[in-house]
Amino acid sequence: MSNNYSFLANGGEMGQLTRAKDWSKTAVGPIELWPQSLRTTLGILLNSKFPMFLFWGPDHICFYNDAYRPSLGNDGKHPSILGEKGAEYWAEIWDFIKPLLDQVLDKGEATWHEDQLLPIYRNGKMEDVYWTFSYSPVNDENGKTNGVLVICNETTNQVLTRKNLEESERRFRNTVKQLPLGICVLKGADLIAEMANTTYLHIVDKKESDILDKPIFDSLPETKETVYPLLKNVFETGVPYFQDEFAVTLNRYNKEELAYFNLVFYPLKEENDKITGVIVAAYEVTAEVRGRHLLTENEAAFRNIVMESPIAMAIFRGKDYVIEMANATMMHDIWQKEEKDFIGKPLLEVFPELHNQKYPQLLHEVLANGKKIRENEAVAYVDIKGKLKKFYLDYEYTTLYEKNGKASGIMCTVYDVTSKVKARKKVETAEERARLAAEIGEIATWDLNLQTKKLIYSDNILNIFGFEKGTKIIHDDIRSRVLPEDDHIVVEAFAKAVKEGIYKYEARILKLDHSIGWIKVHGRIFFDDNNNPSKMIGTVMDVTLEKNMQQVLIKSEQKFRLLADSMPQLIWTSDTLGNLNYFNETVYNYSGLSKENIEKNGWLQIVHPDDREENVKLWMESVKTGNDFLFIHRFKRYDGEYRWQLSRAIAQLDETGKISMWVGTSTDIEEQKNFTNRLEEQIIERTTQLELKNRDLVNMNIELQSFAYISSHDLQEPLRKIQTFASRLADLDEQNISANAKSYLARIEFSAKKMQNLIQDLLTYSRANSADRVFTTVKIDEIAEEVISDFSDRIEEKNAVVEYHDLGEATLIQFQFRQLLHNLVENALKFSKPGIPPKVKISVTPVDAKLLPNAEFKDKMYHHIQVSDNGIGFELVYKEKIFEVFQRLNTESEYKGTGIGLAIVKKIVENHKGFITVFSEKDKGSIFNIYIPDLSEINI
Repeated sequence: MSNNYSFLANGGEMGQLTRAKDWSKTAVGPIELWPQSLRTTLGILLNSKFPMFLFWGPDHICFYNDAYRPSLGNDGKHPSILGEKGAEYWAEIWDFIKPLLDQVLDKGEATWHEDQLLPIYRNGKMEDVYWTFSYSPVNDENGKTNGVLVICNETTNQVLTRKNLEESERRFRNTVKQLPLGICVLKGADLIAEMANTTYLHIVDKKESDILDKPIFDSLPETKETVYPLLKNVFETGVPYFQDEFAVTLNRYNKEELAYFNLVFYPLKEENDKITGVIVAAYEVTAEVRGRHLLTENEAAFRNIVMESPIAMAIFRGKDYVIEMANATMMHDIWQKEEKDFIGKPLLEVFPELHNQKYPQLLHEVLANGKKIRENEAVAYVDIKGKLKKFYLDYEYTTLYEKNGKASGIMCTVYDVTSKVKARKKVETAEERARLAAEIGEIATWDLNLQTKKLIYSDNILNIFGFEKGTKIIHDDIRSRVLPEDDHIVVEAFAKAVKEGIYKYEARILKLDHSIGWIKVHGRIFFDDNNNPSKMIGTVMDVTLEKNMQQVLIKSEQKFRLLADSMPQLIWTSDTLGNLNYFNETVYNYSGLSKENIEKNGWLQIVHPDDREENVKLWMESVKTGNDFLFIHRFKRYDGEYRWQLSRAIAQLDETGKISMWVGTSTDIEEQKNFTNRLEEQIIERTTQLELKNRDLVNMNIELQSFAYISSHDLQEPLRKIQTFASRLADLDEQNISANAKSYLARIEFSAKKMQNLIQDLLTYSRANSADRVFTTVKIDEIAEEVISDFSDRIEEKNAVVEYHDLGEATLIQFQFRQLLHNLVENALKFSKPGIPPKVKISVTPVDAKLLPNAEFKDKMYHHIQVSDNGIGFELVYKEKIFEVFQRLNTESEYKGTGIGLAIVKKIVENHKGFITVFSEKDKGSIFNIYIPDLSEINI
């Protein structure tokens, strides 16, 4: 571009691209012909750090700045969209943004959308993108709206993060509810039960309605004396409580009993570490504790039981597994040895054949790790009279402990299932039938030989078909019960089974009592070695009740329509895709249209033309998300009048939680709407009065600015002259001026200097109130470096240290924030302890507004700016006083100053929509904490 156009100066990458583009080949023409309104708007847009986009002219020509550029991604619209028509480059969302552009261009009305989903093409693909944006009119020199300025911010990450958190919370609660560990969440000092999972409810023998939203001891009063002090201590101190085999008396299952639990009481803390409740986790070990107590207290009886037990049992002691005892069953049936052959001897010495089997390793794991090992139908080879014999054994190895908790032996329990296993192997075919029946939900089972037609069946088949108990039937007896009209279903099911192996159908049968029922058959077909069908096995279920319920649902639908037709509201339903499929009679009477007319021409003909597009958009959004549909629009009545209606639709869910249909209503709110309009007129009148008051305030502000001007010029000029002449008099020859006169002149000069400092500080305080508040993104490290440079001489003089590191960036009023840091560092250097080098530390950290009680913007992040020192400090009773104008905590002779510096700091913080706090101790320094919101996302 040969000419230098100042409005296109700077602007980063987009400024460079805009200057380099040949605009004579675009719809807006050469730059020299551009209207001033376009030039001004682009000058603002290109140099703004906030994402902006401009649609200009009837072709919606596209302009945007560097801050907007990242939202276009890579391999997408950038940079080709610059200077092009919006309809051609925003095709994927043009149906959404075109009405917004028309609204701004035609009516001059701005728009606002928050977290709006608008999928766009970027990064080589379509992506779901969420935006918060505003469309504003840009008028040309004739006052005509000729452009639309889009100020926007992409919120995709925030929206997706919020959705993920909600989903995570839902999954967490579902997981807790399914845990085999009893979990109960108690909130507040009154220990209100907020949540309890199924295991916990089972432990205490309560329903959710018995305990939820009530103090826990209202439902478990018998535990209060034992448990309440423990929970109270956890809530008040935040120290968790852990206890194994905790004993507590419970009233459950219609009796009082002493139960034992391994439990944890854990404090529930918020992000600010405030304790808001207690999580109770309990695992019941009553059976284990009672069993162990019984074992400990009745060891002698236990040994008698072992010896007399019909189940083979033995006890081994020590690392060599010395056989301490074995009952008669173990000696005679399993080992087939006499007591003298094994008592007091190591197991592996008595049975050396076990060395090459798995049992020595299993015994080691039990004794060394306290691990219980149980196995069914394990194979073992035992030397019986010089010959290895194969056994199938159900066994269990359990660790035995001394009173001091040390493992000392192993209890071995063995049950010889050799005969049972061999018998089962002979009937594997029958076992396969039983397993298959269990897999497909056994009701009644059958086994049909396709060659001989022999039928094996369970007794439930007799009940299903109406035969008397004990009746002997054949395949033809039940095949003939299928109604002739459904016979083709059975034939087709068999033909399909021959191809696919699975046999299933539903058909009607005529029972012996002449009633008609429904059956559901599910089975499998088996083939012989020649691939010919040989047999079928499966189940049959009576589904008559299920089918009858379908008829009930049909009748319920008829009752719903009858009730809907009798109501004065407009009632309608739709399918899951949003297609309206039913209107009550009120709709036809209200609109004057027939059912045939609405079916032919659609229901939108009732809706006012201006409301139709928004109606369809909101309706399809609800159908897509499952959220309630709520819309105020106008319906055309039979007499041609449009009246306001409040329409609402709610999704109806089936037993699985999926949407099965929508039911909606439309209610006439014409009268309420008229009342609202009258109320708006009253609001306009009150707004006019407020504008007059604001005008008075503006005039007062002008007067204050005049005072500031006088302070800046008219008051300071006499002071400068006083200082000048006092200085000249002091320089006269000592013979011409007395010592007293010199003293008086020094006092005059000091007082004038003090007055000048006071005026300058007052002007600074005034400017903090009235100065233009231009926010820009600045690097705080650079501001800190400038401030430290201001005090370089004083820092060197006092051997002071000022520390800061990676303070980051923030959106600030740059010159005011510099004044803020200047005042705080100056205070730290001024109020240092004599003889001790000052140490000042500056830090900036992000903090969530939810953790700040005084935060104005609860959904934003804040910058926490902290300035600390090791100075003289002050007592905390003065923490509010120090921010007031002219307030001093020390005499002027000790520390110079006007008492305005911290008042200026507070005013600057307030200009940034933040707040300031201070913590200090006498002779231990001060810490100033400043909290400023992240203004990059806030419209100031």
